[in-house]
Amino acid sequence: MLNFKIPLIVSVLCGGLTIGCAPTMNDQESDLPVVKAANSEFNNYWYAGKAEITSYELKQSRYGDVHDGEAVLIFVTEPFSKLKQVKLDYGDRAGDDKTTVLKLNYTKKFNTGIYPYSMMLSAFTPVDSYNHKYTPKVTASIQEWCGQVYTQMNLDKNKYKVNAFSYFEQEGDKSFDTPKGFLEDEIFNRIRLDYKSLPTGEIELVPGLFFTRLKHENLKMQKATAELSERGQFILYTVEFKSDNRRLEITFSKDFPHAILEWTETYNGIGGKELTTTAKAKKSLFIDYWARNDVADTYLRDSLDLQF
Repeated sequence: MLNFKIPLIVSVLCGGLTIGCAPTMNDQESDLPVVKAANSEFNNYWYAGKAEITSYELKQSRYGDVHDGEAVLIFVTEPFSKLKQVKLDYGDRAGDDKTTVLKLNYTKKFNTGIYPYSMMLSAFTPVDSYNHKYTPKVTASIQEWCGQVYTQMNLDKNKYKVNAFSYFEQEGDKSFDTPKGFLEDEIFNRIRLDYKSLPTGEIELVPGLFFTRLKHENLKMQKATAELSERGQFILYTVEFKSDNRRLEITFSKDFPHAILEWTETYNGIGGKELTTTAKAKKSLFIDYWARNDVADTYLRDSLDLQF
């Protein structure tokens, strides 16, 4: 049962550059559903030259305890180079190399005893999934006082090329390939683009970079079952992984723009102990945050109720 209100998205008036779509590349062999997001409501919201930022109250499981923290989801559209798989500095000059992605920047901050964790994940999902069915790039980094790790996945034809770096000897610095397919780390983007494009039933997917890094698991395709279910004005997307007895539940608004309200992740930790991480939405802003970097703009953090 949800025990909080749908977060209000506050629009801060400001100028901004409208970014347009430019679909070109073909990739027809996927059986993933096609996003159907190209309508005026979508365009008026996501191409307004602003980003949507939502803060979440985080309860993070780590080392057998639950730690208070904060998560932030930032969604924004931007021009993306299909060749270099980076944000284009001059999208209007890129020609056929340009596509438009919905970018997610996802951060977590929490303390474990005396020392802090800082985590960030970025996922770049094409708006035009008819021509671009796969998320071309995901990156994740984790910093804490013992050291830091970094992982990057880049789509290369029929596979993802993975570069992983770690301060742990057994993980070390590695480069390897994994088959292309649906990624756990693109779920939030697919909800925002078109939740009906989420795969359901018996599926295979690559587990999230946050989870595999914290659990020290190999990054490989896993079997799972997924379900979409309506709960009044909310929709619940549930993924149950065959391994780890892991369950991921994401609750979001049925109405556009399908705000992500909360999520819960439960799995078996060391010794079989069940661990649960939760995040519940606090506040949102719709703003050109990259232009709000003066000391005088610090008050905007209060609008998001940011504590960390």
